[in-house]
This record gives sequence, structure tokens and C-alpha cells, in this order.
Amino acid sequence: MLGSLPSFARLVAELGKLPGIGGKTATRLAFHLLRKSQEDVQALATAMVEMKRNLSFCVRCFNIAEGELCRICTDAGRDESCLCVVQEPQDLIAIERSHGFRGQYHVLHGALSPLDGVGPEDLKLPQLLERLRGDKIHEVLVATSFTVEGEATALYLARILKDTGIKMTRLAHGIPLGSDLEYIDSATVHQAIDSRREF
Repeated sequence: MLGSLPSFARLVAELGKLPGIGGKTATRLAFHLLRKSQEDVQALATAMVEMKRNLSFCVRCFNIAEGELCRICTDAGRDESCLCVVQEPQDLIAIERSHGFRGQYHVLHGALSPLDGVGPEDLKLPQLLERLRGDKIHEVLVATSFTVEGEATALYLARILKDTGIKMTRLAHGIPLGSDLEYIDSATVHQAIDSRREF
């Protein structure tokens, strides 16, 4: 059926290339766009083209930026002695939303995953090591995810930073605020016990 509608089929195919969008969702989105006005569809297309034209990655930390440096790297009020290492720009945004960190960032753009063919050379690790060669950074906060890949990346960072004299910390993990213990999985409870601190 869709083969007889080449423009519709092409849109479904392009939407299907987006992460997390399968064939059914792509078709549903295409039908949604078909029902929208010409102006609404044009506004979406213009926003995508402008985003691609105007945004790139910061040459220092690899966050998204509208120039050579992102707004965090140009903020003189940030603590330059503490560097938070995250996997993706989305992780940086989540940390910024918390208002709990005022240092600098470094975005790896992925995590180590040998099974998927992602090694250290595929991440922004050489650029990280170059940043650490100066004497400004005294602490590296590793904020990779608590997945197998994120933990492998954190362990790799711990190994390569071991002899630098730079303090290395890791995001705490455990029981979320507002949770009842009876509903928390045993691995999370175990991590919370291991990460306990003096009260």
C-alpha cells in the first residue's frame, strides 16, 4: 500500500532512522504530519534545518554549542578545578537541571562497549587526557551511567587516572528519595548499603 505513495514511504523511512522509532511509530508520526497544516510542517522542517546549521559540539568539552565554545565553557563563574565526565550531552543537561554541580564538563559521546565495537579510541578520551595535563583540574567526577558499559567506562577512567594525582570521584547511587525500601530491587539496596556515609 505505502509503496504506491513514494513521498509518504520516504518520510516513514527517514523517521524510522531516528533512535527509538520503529516502523509503526514512524508510520504514526507520518500520519500525524500529514494531518498538520503546511505551516506547521514547514516550521518543523525549518527548525530541524536551523538546528543542524547552527549547532555543533564545543571544541573543549563536546557539549552542544552555538559557537566554538558552549555556554558552560564560557561561564567565568564555573569551578575550573572540578571536571564532570558524562557519556552524552543529555546527561550533562540532567546534571545541570539539578543545580548541584558548578564545575566544568567533558562529554565522552558514548561508553566503552567491546561487544558493540566501541573502544577508547571511539570516545573523546584523548581530548579528556589532554585537558587533564594542565594543573587546573584537581577532581574528576565520573558521572557515567550505572549500566555495564557505564561501569566499564568508569573503571577504565579510574585505571588511566590512577597515577595522575587527580582526585577521582563517582556519582553515588542507591535508593531514590521518596521510595519505600520494600519496592527497591536487592541490587540497588546492596549498593546503597555499600555507599552509606556518616550521618
